[in-house]
Amino acid sequence: MELSGPRWKGKDFSNLAKSNPISQIITQLKSSLSSSKTTVVFDGTNFYLKTLPFQTYLLNCASFGREIFKTSEKDEQHFVFDSEETFYLFHELKCINVISRENRTQISEGELWNHMRSKNELFPVFYKAYSHLRNKNWVVKSGHNYQVDFVAYRHHPALVHAEYGVVVDLERERGERKWGRIRNLDDLGGLIRICNGVAKTILVLGIWGFDENDLGCLNCLEKMIVDERTITRWVASQSRELCEINENDDEL
Repeated sequence: MELSGPRWKGKDFSNLAKSNPISQIITQLKSSLSSSKTTVVFDGTNFYLKTLPFQTYLLNCASFGREIFKTSEKDEQHFVFDSEETFYLFHELKCINVISRENRTQISEGELWNHMRSKNELFPVFYKAYSHLRNKNWVVKSGHNYQVDFVAYRHHPALVHAEYGVVVDLERERGERKWGRIRNLDDLGGLIRICNGVAKTILVLGIWGFDENDLGCLNCLEKMIVDERTITRWVASQSRELCEINENDDEL
């Protein structure tokens, strides 16, 4: 994938990011949460975690969750996670447990999956897109403010602006659009205008290769195939011969 290049928010932030790669931070976070047998509390709507300073630091560095308040007791910090973040920590990194606030019983992977789907029947598709990018060490956050599904950052949002506005497309078969934000040229034109206005490239993740009847089963994630496509505006006045081609551009 051809990248337009990151827009760092400050001098030397690029070097700071290189010295603290997201992959290394995730490894440290996984180790810390696993060793402490971290438990996330589910209250029927949201997922909460009480952390100590080092875990707070790692969660912030990896940009997981959102701090909601701090207690005076041992400098504990409270985080809230969204559905994709919770399931990624639980299923992919296997570094947390989830319990019910109501009866303090542990929630199994199957029970958690069923809850996610009960809130959004297309959760498996969105989670596949989220985990696809997270596994490539992109920081993924909600794209609600930009009318896309997610936004993807090369590193922590405090260091760099998001490079991609991510749109998730569900396809029945390859090349056949079944569902998504881009249904016609008007939708496409609107997204291009919005993303260009905030200097982001549109990244369409097409999810296909599975039967929709399988979405109730966790193993549907293994069947899903992700296609990456970028959409950019063609500048008619720009000469191809004058464009600089960077053969060392990173791939997504």
